[in-house]
Amino acid sequence: MAELDKLIRDYAELVIRSGVNLQKGQRLSITCPVECADFARLCAAAAYEAGCREVLMRWRDDDLTRMKYLHADDDIFDIVNSWEIDYLNTLSGEGAAFLTIHAEDPESLKGVDPDRLRRSQISSGKALETYRARLMKSECPWCVCSVPSKAWAAAVFPELSEEEAVARLWKEILTACRVDGGDAVQNWRDHVNEVRGHMEFLNKCNFRTLRYKNAAGTDVTVDLPEGHYWGGAEEKAGTGVMFSPNIPTEEVFTLPKKDSMNGTLVATKPLSYNGSVIEGFSFKVKDGRIVEVHADKGEDILKDAVSVDEGASYFGEVALVAYDSPISRSGVLFLNTLFDENASCHFAFGEAYPNIIGAEDMSEEELLARGMNTSITHVDFMIGSEDLEITGITHDGREIPVFRNGNFAF
Repeated sequence: MAELDKLIRDYAELVIRSGVNLQKGQRLSITCPVECADFARLCAAAAYEAGCREVLMRWRDDDLTRMKYLHADDDIFDIVNSWEIDYLNTLSGEGAAFLTIHAEDPESLKGVDPDRLRRSQISSGKALETYRARLMKSECPWCVCSVPSKAWAAAVFPELSEEEAVARLWKEILTACRVDGGDAVQNWRDHVNEVRGHMEFLNKCNFRTLRYKNAAGTDVTVDLPEGHYWGGAEEKAGTGVMFSPNIPTEEVFTLPKKDSMNGTLVATKPLSYNGSVIEGFSFKVKDGRIVEVHADKGEDILKDAVSVDEGASYFGEVALVAYDSPISRSGVLFLNTLFDENASCHFAFGEAYPNIIGAEDMSEEELLARGMNTSITHVDFMIGSEDLEITGITHDGREIPVFRNGNFAF
């Protein structure tokens, strides 16, 4: 138990030092489930050790959230409190750091009226547009990490007792984040350097098109915008400080050209979305737009997700993850996108990160003209498999293997 406690403290230090990379005099906002308060306190302690000016807490609770969606007055889902808008806009405007500790029950909102979820997402997306844009552009550092909750652990390991499930989930999380012995911060730095090697190869190739195919049924081509670049593991904040938005992460990613994708995408893992689990789903895509949606479970929720605004039916991210990544090798279905997306190549429908050279000096109109999608949503889903083949096509027509047998081919 003492060894696990030390590893958890190391994890908190990693999140503060490498995740948000907190700087002296900076404020930190932590969003956390009440059940995970012990870990939030460890993060706060590590932040103050790093010279944090102030730690501000935003508590969440699955049960209270469910009560709200089931019983609150209907008009509540069309408004956002002004104090929440002011809080997020003020802190992001001053360059504060944002840490989200994600530990939701994957089915905490099962049976909730999908219309209430959709309207709440729309109202929140519009009201918090300034804050979201600052995070998407990495103007201020942010990080999402996870720790076990009892409900989440039980969903992942239903065959185990509550105590055993939580302990097993802790083990898998710490291993995935490379907090399983030695210097966690240095382990993470070594991993970042490995991811950078994949980014450098892809950026050197400067592909015009990617072509995907596997036995699950994915068969799609997608163009990449002029001047795109691949990122991963680290981002640079507006202050010049490097930070890791996701811990763990295995992906390298860029954005697709909005109107370019054609074919079929078939999910290879369930998607935990808005408190429900969607299974066995696929998309038909024409000229970049999702024109058909099918799912064995949760189809109505998925259809709502791709229709919250016009941009939700287009794509904002192309991400590559080796099938032999540590999270994939674990064989665990985490029912948490932060982990499951890092076990598999994936796409995201909705908002695009502006991974275009010189984007910081471009207007929104110029970015849209390059093919960047905008939306109030961004939802990752997994399409990777052990037989996935991805071929890159260069601007002069050369074809270069990018993935073979589910893994990087270079």
